[in-house]
Amino acid sequence: MHLPIADLLPEIQASLSRHPRLVLEAPPGAGKTTQVPLALLEADWLGGRKVVMLEPRRVAARAAAGFMARQLGESVGETVGYRIRFENKVGANTRIEVVTEGILTRMLQDDPLLEGVGALLFDEFHERHLAGDLGLALALDVQAGLREDLRIVVMSATLDGERLARVLEAPRLSSAGRSFPVEVAHLPARRDEALEPQVRRAIEHGLATHPGDLLVFLPGQREIARVEALLAEAAVAAEVLVLHGELSVEQQSRVLQPAGDGRRRIVLATNVAESSVTLPGVRVVVDSGLAREPRFDPNSGFSRLDVVAISQASADQRAGRAGRVAEGWAYRLWPPSQRLEPQRRPEIAQVELAPLALELAAWGSDALRFVDPPPAGALAAGRDLLQRLDALDARGAITATGRRMLALGTHPRLAAMLLSAEDRTSAALACDLAALVEARDPLRTRSDALAERWQALAAFRAGRVPGDASRAALAAIDAASTQWRRRLRCDANPPASAPAHALGDLLAHAFPDRIGKQHPQDPRRYLLANGRMARLFDDSALHGEPWLVASELRFEAKDALLLRGAPLDEVALRRRFAAHFSEADEVRWDAGRRALVSERIARFDGIVLASKSAGRVDPALAAQALTEAVRAAGLSVLPWSEALVQWRIRVQCLRAWMPELGLPDLSDAALLATLAAWLQPAFAGKTRLDALSDEALADALKSGLDWSLRQRIDHLAPTRIDVPSGMQRAIAYQLDDTGAPAPPVLAVKLQELFGLTDTPRIAEGRIPLTLHLLSPAGRPLQVTQDLRGFWERTYPDVKKEMKGRYPRHPWPEDPWSATATHRAKPRA
Repeated sequence: MHLPIADLLPEIQASLSRHPRLVLEAPPGAGKTTQVPLALLEADWLGGRKVVMLEPRRVAARAAAGFMARQLGESVGETVGYRIRFENKVGANTRIEVVTEGILTRMLQDDPLLEGVGALLFDEFHERHLAGDLGLALALDVQAGLREDLRIVVMSATLDGERLARVLEAPRLSSAGRSFPVEVAHLPARRDEALEPQVRRAIEHGLATHPGDLLVFLPGQREIARVEALLAEAAVAAEVLVLHGELSVEQQSRVLQPAGDGRRRIVLATNVAESSVTLPGVRVVVDSGLAREPRFDPNSGFSRLDVVAISQASADQRAGRAGRVAEGWAYRLWPPSQRLEPQRRPEIAQVELAPLALELAAWGSDALRFVDPPPAGALAAGRDLLQRLDALDARGAITATGRRMLALGTHPRLAAMLLSAEDRTSAALACDLAALVEARDPLRTRSDALAERWQALAAFRAGRVPGDASRAALAAIDAASTQWRRRLRCDANPPASAPAHALGDLLAHAFPDRIGKQHPQDPRRYLLANGRMARLFDDSALHGEPWLVASELRFEAKDALLLRGAPLDEVALRRRFAAHFSEADEVRWDAGRRALVSERIARFDGIVLASKSAGRVDPALAAQALTEAVRAAGLSVLPWSEALVQWRIRVQCLRAWMPELGLPDLSDAALLATLAAWLQPAFAGKTRLDALSDEALADALKSGLDWSLRQRIDHLAPTRIDVPSGMQRAIAYQLDDTGAPAPPVLAVKLQELFGLTDTPRIAEGRIPLTLHLLSPAGRPLQVTQDLRGFWERTYPDVKKEMKGRYPRHPWPEDPWSATATHRAKPRA
């Protein structure tokens, strides 16, 4: 079988012999996934070492390894093998390893030299998973500092290859694809039609109109199950199969193999079927245009899977699946007027970044070459969480606990919980919880009690499945728990029953920021350790619990809604989280009373447990509280004089005009960020905001500049300037709406500038003043930065018009030689 990529293989090999990096663009069907690794095995520069290929998805990793092994006439685990989470098919003679993203990160962290590896291939990089972006950044760092001989190939079907090649400073090669024409049509929903009936209608149309199998793209397993039920109800004349990342190897193999009896097939798939796997016989694609992807809300600090519209690149890739074996048809379930984003947004820009922050801390540097850098705010929030989990110390360095967490290869929250178990039984229970939190919900009915899910799991193990539970989901959770026990070397069986608070006491180690205490006035609301608020459903199974921990929250406009949680035992909480309980004097500004309030407050992190008056206000706490009051209310509450406002603007202007001076940033954002350094000392001994005078504020603002620099500011950006009339006139400085300097203004009567040839300048002649030339009555006659041009071209007309109106003021024929004056001519 000749694949299109074959014609490009010699050029790929030649490029990698000359340059250590390569960007390879190849559309679906070109064969890059299975042909490029095999073609590199005999390269001279590889020197008998391994080729490691990253696949974003487990289904694709197994399929790619199996296809390559069959090409060699071998079994998986000989020359070609794969490693994915909880599964390893690699032997002593394996030369090509297909690994998933988390596996590659562990390889790089455990052995930065990558002993025995000669090439890293990043397949389907357009999916832009966080682990893939991190893996590439780490690999580039290894290549730059330790392994100049390491080859890195980034492969994709639908990526902006030109931009990627520019970022990586790498050559770029493109391959032709192998596809047949695909006719695309849109079947938008009818009025008030839900997704599942719309999909069934499109499937029935495709079966009746076209030959071949159907591939249906749906957002997730929930939608797949609903469509599967509708098709069973309609008794469609085709075999219905499902494809998603949580299927067993046997179930996946069944979907990827052609039908033996010639019967038509309908494959209901998530976006796992977009790339790297070939489904034989597919001639029709039905595309919902939706995918379930992680999103991070920086306001709430919570991550969640949202159903979102796919990108145009994904839509093209999905449609292309219909043209792999013959001409095909693609039905898109959205109107043709709907515009999609060109490319999929990288996960690094929209997910919670605690796992990334932990990896960077273990690597010892975050100065890596990311294709898209991680957002600073999300990364800082991730580091805050890691410090709560004791994975990072106060300086941000990884702790011994953090390294143990990293070795488990799961989210830091779950790793912290797995490591917190104090005995074998608790460890087995923690494995159950890790599996439950990671899995889809096994219950069909709404309940916010995690205990009900664990009890359903315990019943499943005893041979009973509750009526509201999914047997398949419970089986998957039980298997995942078994894998976790194997990973932790825990030889205890999970308990058949557990005390009421056992789940919550473990879960608190995963979600210490979501530990909640019942609100004293509203029993349905809970104060959370992170300072936020959460509420229960009206029919919550957790109602009445004094303490609980939330494993899942949904952020809403006012409070977060608790979707899943478990009760906590306060005695155990005080024992195991003793460092989080505190009692101290606190001083805060009461805006309503416009006064400081001093209280003795007992807390658990951000939760106030009790408070009472502390009497006398501590001066140091008072200064801090007044500073925080300014932070909350804004800088406008301070006593700004006009002179200080102008001085601040002058510094901002000079900072832009003469950056070599190294002047500080005095913008609102910069001042608010540094209040403790420049403003708090000024509040020493004060107990009211209005006790700060304008002089004290000026001294505080200028405290960071030494005397010589202040003198230089006054010289380079003076407040007044001498004019030919012998008077001094004020210069007005201003900033535009973006905070950039606007031209400084000198407003002066025209007669005061007689004899002056050129426009006055400041800042060592770099900045011309904008002249507002005024009439004797002080009204504007002209605005200009070209005084010479004004005298030459405009003054004659001004003189002609103004001379009769102001006869007592001089209007000489030659303003160049006339004497400047600020007075009118004396009366005769």
